[in-house]
Amino acid sequence: MEKLKELYIKTYGVEPQSVVRLSGDGSNRVYYRMTGCESVMGAVGTSVEENRAFVALSKSLHDVGVAAPQVIALSDDGLCYLQDDLGDTTLYASMASAREKGMFEVDDVGLLCRVMAELPKIQFGVARCFDFSLCYPVSDFNERTIMWDLNYFKYCFLKGVGVEFNENRLEDEFVELTNLLLSDNDNVFLYRDFQSRNVMLKDGNPYFIDFQGGRRGPVYYDVASFVGQARAKYPDSVVESMLDAYLDALACYKDVDREHFVKMLQLFRVFRLLQNLGTYGYRGLFERKKAFVESIPAALEQLCNLLDGLQGEFSYIRSIIGEIAALPIFVRSDVKELTVDVMSFSYRRGIPDDTSGNGGGFVFDCRAIHNPGRYEPYKKLTGMDAPVIEFLEKESNIVDFLENAYALVDNMVDTYKKRGFTHVQVCCGCTGGQHRSVYSAEHIARHVADKFGVRVVVTHKMQGIRYVIDAK
Repeated sequence: MEKLKELYIKTYGVEPQSVVRLSGDGSNRVYYRMTGCESVMGAVGTSVEENRAFVALSKSLHDVGVAAPQVIALSDDGLCYLQDDLGDTTLYASMASAREKGMFEVDDVGLLCRVMAELPKIQFGVARCFDFSLCYPVSDFNERTIMWDLNYFKYCFLKGVGVEFNENRLEDEFVELTNLLLSDNDNVFLYRDFQSRNVMLKDGNPYFIDFQGGRRGPVYYDVASFVGQARAKYPDSVVESMLDAYLDALACYKDVDREHFVKMLQLFRVFRLLQNLGTYGYRGLFERKKAFVESIPAALEQLCNLLDGLQGEFSYIRSIIGEIAALPIFVRSDVKELTVDVMSFSYRRGIPDDTSGNGGGFVFDCRAIHNPGRYEPYKKLTGMDAPVIEFLEKESNIVDFLENAYALVDNMVDTYKKRGFTHVQVCCGCTGGQHRSVYSAEHIARHVADKFGVRVVVTHKMQGIRYVIDAK
């Protein structure tokens, strides 16, 4: 940090007023925000060659018109530098609400597509003006670097989870995957860690960071890194929109066969996820960093789905991943199950409160239905008793009433499940909370449980009855 202060003084002629270390993620570099006459980011690295690559790539990105942090000053020993302060908001952080709700709004998708449309400019533009001999640690995506990553997966993840595997069969499929990955290479600039955590938002505009590991390679790798980022939780429809935006921009640089592109992209997504699991294994299982462990279940799920789509290719890798995904330690904790609370109540006592805090759902007023409570034989019975049920179904319009209610509830339950919501409340009220509301609540509860298989909690407030229909 002292060297950074010296560099700040050398650059601006005054000491920084504050130097605050920023929390790191998976990098060995340490970053500081330095404020005073200027607010800048200071970086302290462990490799002169890596810093040299960053400085050179930053210049190349600026030269081709890509928004990236500009290096302001570099120390004499090459181990630390000052760069533009782009703020604290990453593209990943800006999408937190969308991930939580499972619903990416139009503006979210537009921003993601805008980032993807910049990628061909980065790939082809930098390739035309950059000296790849400056890359760190290697200048090309090749067989050796692929095997580094696959062995990282094998030794830091597979062996870390303790699953037995046939190393010879695994290596055979590694070789097969390597040959396919190298079968199509445009030799453009490969960013390597192109994902939403490495895109900063400043004044609503994207800026690209952490590109120091870039090298020469195929176009597919960076696309796979971005759209396949497991923790980003992009729905398939959003992935398709991003892919469309990228391919439209790519068409300015080369002819595109979409079918071939999608096939190659699928292979690179598999490779990228294997690489990610190696990182998650080392950082999470060995270094015991919680965030990396929490990333494993989503990556396993996505990898299983991709391997399923490869029509029998890499069957041994698929069997191993499936076995690991089934381990109790990797059951996804972020998958939220929906509970539907169905209640009957009396309007004399008021509409029930929603204690979940969600506030979502419906209140159905059953008072327009012919009331069996007016007749002596039914006064001491409830909507759960056979005579009342028979009366309502023969002497009232309750069946038609419920068909309309089902249509509304079905749509909401289906949407809430897809968006990852945990609670929805459906209340049925009548005058006394005894006959019509109880019958309606019972039927809505059974209908939802049978159709959607979700957990349903049934409460008849005026009868003191509460029971649970477990999820199927």
